[in-house]
Amino acid sequence: MMTFLIADDAGVMRKVISRYLMEMGAIETQIFQAENGREAVTMASKEAYSLIFMDWNMPVLLGIDAVSEIRAGGIKTPILMVTTEGEKANVIRAIQAGASNYLTKPFTKEDFEAKVTQLVGPITAPIEDAKLRVDLAEGKIRPV
Repeated sequence: MMTFLIADDAGVMRKVISRYLMEMGAIETQIFQAENGREAVTMASKEAYSLIFMDWNMPVLLGIDAVSEIRAGGIKTPILMVTTEGEKANVIRAIQAGASNYLTKPFTKEDFEAKVTQLVGPITAPIEDAKLRVDLAEGKIRPV
């Protein structure tokens, strides 16, 4: 089962990312949240996630420093920087710190889905945990 860690001090951004993940097929129990970089490092060191979303500007520990600490701990989980820091120098700095890819805020749902799919492939909910509905018009089974 895929799991996701969203590290962002803005509750609204955590909700947006969570909603997009669920629209892609994740279920709520697969999504975990951290409000600052230190909390993200602690959580990443205790649990294996499929993908970590990391904001740059957070209290306690900057996201860029959290990425460095996560990598220094030997954690290989893909990390997607999701930030307003869109200058080329910052993108390069994030990649050098160990970020796997970079998404600048504000972003579209399509850009988000493309980055996530590039890093982890399609998201599917585990059948035993998922609440599903059948969309007869489209001939698809979707999460509720």
